[in-house]
Amino acid sequence: MILGLVLSLGIGISLGLLGGGGSILTVPILVYAMGLDGKQAIATSLLVVGVTSAAAMVPHARGGRVDFRVGLTFGAASMAGAFAGGRLAHFLPSNVLLVAFAVMMLVTGLAMLRPRADSVGEARMLWGRVLVIGVLIGVLTGVIGAGGGFVIVPALALLCGLPMPKAIATSLFVIAMNSLAGFAGYVGSITVDLRVATLVTLAAVIGSVVGASLAGRAKPATLRSAFAWLVLAMSVYMLARQTTIAIAGLAAAVIVAAALLLRRRRTAGTTLGT
Repeated sequence: MILGLVLSLGIGISLGLLGGGGSILTVPILVYAMGLDGKQAIATSLLVVGVTSAAAMVPHARGGRVDFRVGLTFGAASMAGAFAGGRLAHFLPSNVLLVAFAVMMLVTGLAMLRPRADSVGEARMLWGRVLVIGVLIGVLTGVIGAGGGFVIVPALALLCGLPMPKAIATSLFVIAMNSLAGFAGYVGSITVDLRVATLVTLAAVIGSVVGASLAGRAKPATLRSAFAWLVLAMSVYMLARQTTIAIAGLAAAVIVAAALLLRRRRTAGTTLGT
């Protein structure tokens, strides 16, 4: 229990600092440190992450980093998908979904390593695609209790053109909305241990305050790079757990090759610019 609570601080720090990682960290903690079964851990994770994300959003909102217009649009679509995902979770094989999710994390992590301007601008906001991707991310979150921030932050940064600090802050708003909607989809079919949920949530909220304060001081490029590498590391870990070491090793090799190629291009660009 004590180990689980200590690790729960990391859930909050991850959410407050990077706007993601909470769900993927929460489910293993609840299963391996708290002794919950898979379905119960997923439902409890949605509750914990929903409350913690809302708490982590407050200091970001005070700092003016939450884009409520984008968040409400994306979040409303995600909530509908998350509720449906919570209902569908009983009929879908989680192993296949986790493998697909790990591959998607691999792709988005590599995309975020590519150099880009910090802000794209309102003119390139693609609201139809925002709604569609919001629904799909919501379904994913509701089904496996993970995938919120790891997909929402890249979507807000790459699709909506938000600078990284705003993408992180706005993702917390969206995560709170669709996590609680996903949890609602489980109500009546899964029994949640309220004692465990309360203790883990309190520890995570404390961590989220620390993470949010650190995020306000970090450079956007640093946050983007750190988030991308965390996504890539988690994708390899998930592939190792759900498939084989060989496949995970292949994914790691792809990441290393892509990182070296991007570094070479940056070096070449710097040389040409001088």
